Amino acid sequence: MIAPKPKKKWRPSLGQIVFGVLALVATLPLVGLFFFRIYDNQLIRQTQAELIAQSRVLAAIYAEEVTARLAAGIPLGIEIPPEARPDSSDEVTPIRPLLDLLANDLFVRRPDARDAAEPADPAYVAIGARLLPVIRETQKVTLAGFRVLDPQGVVVAGRDEMGKSLAHIEEVAAALKGTYSAALRIRIPDKAPPPIYSFSRGVGVHVFSAMPVIVNDHVAGVIYTSRTPRNIFEHLYVERGKFIAAASAIILTTLLVGLIVARTITRPMRELVDRAGRIGRNDPAGFRPLAHYGTRDFAELAEHFFAMAEQLAQRSSYVRNFSAHLTHELKSPLTSIKGAAELLLDSLHATSGQLTRAEQERFLSNILGDADRLDRMAQRLRELARAEAVQQSETSRPSDVILALRERFPTTQIDTQGSLEHEVGLSSETLLIVLTHLADNALRHGARAIRLDAENRGDRLALRVSNDGHPISPANRERIFDAFFTTRRDSGGTGMGLSIVRAVMMSHGGAIELLPDAPEVSFELRLPAAERGTPDQSHLK
Repeated sequence: MIAPKPKKKWRPSLGQIVFGVLALVATLPLVGLFFFRIYDNQLIRQTQAELIAQSRVLAAIYAEEVTARLAAGIPLGIEIPPEARPDSSDEVTPIRPLLDLLANDLFVRRPDARDAAEPADPAYVAIGARLLPVIRETQKVTLAGFRVLDPQGVVVAGRDEMGKSLAHIEEVAAALKGTYSAALRIRIPDKAPPPIYSFSRGVGVHVFSAMPVIVNDHVAGVIYTSRTPRNIFEHLYVERGKFIAAASAIILTTLLVGLIVARTITRPMRELVDRAGRIGRNDPAGFRPLAHYGTRDFAELAEHFFAMAEQLAQRSSYVRNFSAHLTHELKSPLTSIKGAAELLLDSLHATSGQLTRAEQERFLSNILGDADRLDRMAQRLRELARAEAVQQSETSRPSDVILALRERFPTTQIDTQGSLEHEVGLSSETLLIVLTHLADNALRHGARAIRLDAENRGDRLALRVSNDGHPISPANRERIFDAFFTTRRDSGGTGMGLSIVRAVMMSHGGAIELLPDAPEVSFELRLPAAERGTPDQSHLK
């Protein structure tokens, strides 16, 4: 049955797949850089959360200072509308950081401070003075900027902008109305940022947080804080030497893996595909060994592939030669039968010159003789086909068939020697067929005695079959296993006995060999082991 051909469509080659995988692995670190923007956003929210916590603590201290001065008449800011006041029954009122760099919550740089319309109340200036040491100590650790504003938005505590008004800034204006507000603004650094900063929007920004101070439902002031968020690229820039070394190591490792894969997988695979194509085109160069096998698996695959290809090539040559010989062998008896039949037919219709009875009997005898020859040839062909298609799972011992062999040749002396109890990978019937053909061939060449010598060779058994028949001439030694070759055609020989023996041995993974000249004609059968692994390929060499 012919296997269906795969549907014609584009399919990637093994090399393209390997290259794609290696390219993907190599670009993964670079692709990760684009996800740093998401990480930047998380750092911004983390910074906002820290500013909320710090400013809330200062707002609580600020509220206590204002509450202590209420009796002295300290002025408060606007009253918060009832709908905007927090629910007094809530035990916790968390403020969640919601700045989002990805949502473009980015304003222009913070506006400069303006001159205040009125100077700050002395009471708030005094509160700011009390808070200033706390602010400075906190700033040493957190690196955040702090501004304490009175209810009108005038700076009463901070490192800079003292006495200036920040009420016009959006987030401060919202806080002066009693609502927490934050903003993400463009930052102009004191020094030029390193070039790698251009990959991220998070470095050139500032987080601003405006926390209102509420006393008796009135705005008493604002804690205005700011800080630059942490950034991953600043760390990468500082460690740029290590980063470059890591990137170089990734590239070199990828190239090394690519070279290893190309040498151990891609290149042997392409060579094996090329050999298969050459063998399919009957190119002898297809049987050359591969230049590189790469891995042990490819070496085993190539070994079995070439063994199979060699067997198929020999089988193809065998079928061609066998067909030619068979045609030649069938032609002679068929021609003889046809000629005799035509003469007999002409004799029946002739009015004169009819064949005598003796001539008719001779022609009929020729027809019967040629028919018998064709019958024997057909029988040998059936045996040959059976030998090549026989099941190879049965086992036997040579000793099991000696009695049957002696019964088939009762007039022939058959002697045995050696370990005939060794189990081999042939059924009793198959082994008997092999020995029968060898014995028949020996008898046709004048043998009167046959000797079987068995010798263990590891897990295999070598069986020497010798006879005292006529020696084989040097000219015929190379042809005795050829189909239809016989020197006894006149006595009914078909020239297929030894061909059947060789076919049986080859199909079971064994071999047969004519041993060098000796006082006797000797054949050596290398019988297959009972538990065979890889078939013996020695007969192919």
